[in-house]
Amino acid sequence: WILPQTRAAQEQLSALVRLAAAPDALTARALRQAAREVLLAQASDWSFILHTGTSPEYARARVAAHLDHFATLRTQLHAGRVDAAALARLEAQDNLFPELDYRYWA
Repeated sequence: WILPQTRAAQEQLSALVRLAAAPDALTARALRQAAREVLLAQASDWSFILHTGTSPEYARARVAAHLDHFATLRTQLHAGRVDAAALARLEAQDNLFPELDYRYWA
């Protein structure tokens, strides 16, 4: 169930990046965090944990949380109204690859 959902998120991220030709600083931050959330949802550890059954509920919850964070950012980006405070909380919680270049997904 993970692969179809993360593949869809990746495709949606690509569409978002292509739409944001010259994003302002807040939009760029939101795109960067959206990319992080997709990468974190795609992490191979979650599938491995589910396969081995060591902590399946934890793995399911983490994948779902990252996909949910991505969906929230996607909705905000589409609406042109990024919640700066909520974005800052996500950045503080999961700031893997702080200089991640979201334009890779274009």
